[in-house]
Amino acid sequence: MSITAERKAEVIKENAREAGDTGSPEVQVAILTDRINNLTGHFKANHKDNHSRRGLLMMVNKRRTLLAYLKKKDEARYSALIAKLGLRK
Repeated sequence: MSITAERKAEVIKENAREAGDTGSPEVQVAILTDRINNLTGHFKANHKDNHSRRGLLMMVNKRRTLLAYLKKKDEARYSALIAKLGLRK
């Protein structure tokens, strides 16, 4: 259900603003998005897994909070991230 270390490193490398960047909102949102997409696939086969569903909802809320922060701080970075990750249709 969680992402592998290799996949996480790849996501960090794709979304980092500079070398060694692991804590920027862009990286955090990208990691959460990857985990959320992984969990939604899990729920297609395990629709009664309510404990994991709670974790999914917490991740979605965390991502929403980070996106709101990024939108407030820098609209251009927010728009670029939304377009890159395919969020907010």
